Amino acid sequence: MSMCTHHALNVPHQETDRRIQIVDTGVANIASLHAMFRRLGYRSNLVDRPVEIERAERLVLPGVGSFGAAMQRLQELDLVACLRERIEAERATFAVCLGLQLLCRASEESPGISGLSVVPHIVERFSNNVQVPQLGWNDVEFKDDRLIENGHAYFANSFRLKHQPDGWQVAVTDYDGEFVSAMWRGNVLACQFHPELSGAWGERLVSHWLTGTGHA
Repeated sequence: MSMCTHHALNVPHQETDRRIQIVDTGVANIASLHAMFRRLGYRSNLVDRPVEIERAERLVLPGVGSFGAAMQRLQELDLVACLRERIEAERATFAVCLGLQLLCRASEESPGISGLSVVPHIVERFSNNVQVPQLGWNDVEFKDDRLIENGHAYFANSFRLKHQPDGWQVAVTDYDGEFVSAMWRGNVLACQFHPELSGAWGERLVSHWLTGTGHA
């Protein structure tokens, strides 16, 4: 049974709270995330219990590697329902790389494995027309509303979300056609790229999520 409860939307962050909780998905190298948050003046630690997900003021859902392995880990820890409720309530949550894909209904990478299903789409593999994985720098262009200026980010992905989900603002990147490289709704931000490896621009984007300021 989920230990989560629903919260009101857009609860302002307490200025004195400088802690970031990072979900221990078991498929992420989080050293670079810890380093980035230290540079930004925040402390970060790993969490893996539903009550910790519930209490977190700011939560990061990271991931590198297999969709199926990450979802199995979340299921074993009984975190699926709690994460879904938190994201649907638009509480401050930041999904990175595979973390964005985990928000979706499923992935071609792991047939038969359900994701968090906050987004009803299926994550698709890049075609054989391009080098897979996409590994390196590429442009990120915001559509409609912008969190910060358009930028250049570091990617390491073989799968992508091709369709903009209803109710979300997005940024897009062109590789084997246009795909969603970032999306946000309320206090939830998800990035297919690695902002922690994307220099000053990536840190500005994360600072925006941390403070809720800085629309371009």
